[in-house]
Amino acid sequence: MKINLKFSCMGMLMAMYTTASIAQNPISPMGVYIADPSGRVMNDGKLYVYGSLDTVPDAYCSNRYHVLSSKDACQWTLHRNAFEWEETMYAPDAFQKGKTCYLYYDTPDGKEYVVTGKSPTGPFDDATLIACDHQIDPCILMDDDGQAYYFWGQFSSLGAKMTPDLKNIDPATVHKGVVTEENHWFHEGSWVTKRGKYYYYVFADISRDKRPTCLGYAMATSPFGPYEYKGVIIDNNGCDPAVWNNHGSIVQHGDKWYVLYHRSTHNSVSMRKACIERIFFNEDGTIDEVEMTTQGAGAPLDAMEKIDAARCCWRSGNCRIQGMEGRKDREELACIRHSDTAAWKYLEFGQGANKVTLCFKSTMKGYVKVHIDSQHGPVVGTIDIPKEDKWTEASASIKTTQGVHAVWLEFCCPEAGESDFMELDYLSFQK
Repeated sequence: MKINLKFSCMGMLMAMYTTASIAQNPISPMGVYIADPSGRVMNDGKLYVYGSLDTVPDAYCSNRYHVLSSKDACQWTLHRNAFEWEETMYAPDAFQKGKTCYLYYDTPDGKEYVVTGKSPTGPFDDATLIACDHQIDPCILMDDDGQAYYFWGQFSSLGAKMTPDLKNIDPATVHKGVVTEENHWFHEGSWVTKRGKYYYYVFADISRDKRPTCLGYAMATSPFGPYEYKGVIIDNNGCDPAVWNNHGSIVQHGDKWYVLYHRSTHNSVSMRKACIERIFFNEDGTIDEVEMTTQGAGAPLDAMEKIDAARCCWRSGNCRIQGMEGRKDREELACIRHSDTAAWKYLEFGQGANKVTLCFKSTMKGYVKVHIDSQHGPVVGTIDIPKEDKWTEASASIKTTQGVHAVWLEFCCPEAGESDFMELDYLSFQK
């Protein structure tokens, strides 16, 4: 079934504009919320990330896709409006064969589609409805022998061989229950790849706290399994008070392997942002669990530079990352209450810093403790926070800190009770 697409001139023009990001998490630029990241290395050697686009709190996805690209997994370029559809689209995947790029996606009613283009960033056209069971979250596997496979589903996944044109499946090859919630903690978000003799099935994993905040994985020696559950690669629990799900992929770029995942913001199940971390394999092929970081695929951040509060990789209590009022391209750590904490991992202090500066707004007086290495690690300094209704800076001396450390801020204002008392724009350290 072919479906004609109409592109506006504005949509075509917007797709040509790019915006560079810097080497740290999230890789989604501020003000842009890309979730469900699918990582693909295309023919030009660049790593491309395809994902859902969240635009409204507490509503998953939208009817557009942006694409991210990078030569080094550190510096990212945003390609806006690579594809637009008449209704909401859920998590996509993409693949390039020869000179043709294939973009796979699904809609809330579970229908699966594929569109094609000549560039990894679009434009895409010539939509084809894939004749298969209605489900969500498509993934493509191209095996060593050139046979392509299609995986999709929620709670219990399906897999099938694809036809040579990569636009449909062979119905005689459909396998149901490739991985399941009962046997593998599978919730949704299929991603299948191969490394050496093993096939890796990565998915949103519901094994912790009865929420799919983890990316878990299972291993097999054939595309349809049987798959054996092996554990968690990364857990995004702690990124936001309302975080519900995770969804991502693992990908090799150069000689390194990465996990792509998302974090929630805005005290919402949506407004999610794509992130990246290095992963490492053991001799038996298993993957060590990794933590969420601020540095992402790059080196630890320079502690002497301004570090956006919205780059925190973990927080507790009521505080959350959200857009800054009046600034579409800025985000802040907002709704901070007494005893909330936030972490940035990892910072390079070099030969030493002995001063810290925060940029904040506050509704009452308080103070902030600076911990290093862990949430309850040594306190190297305390910053007094005056009542200030506009953005301002406050500084304090800290114990000289050298080398690489995680930094935790503990926000204190006992008289605030359960009320918000502070917003944070950035932090930095000085010598």
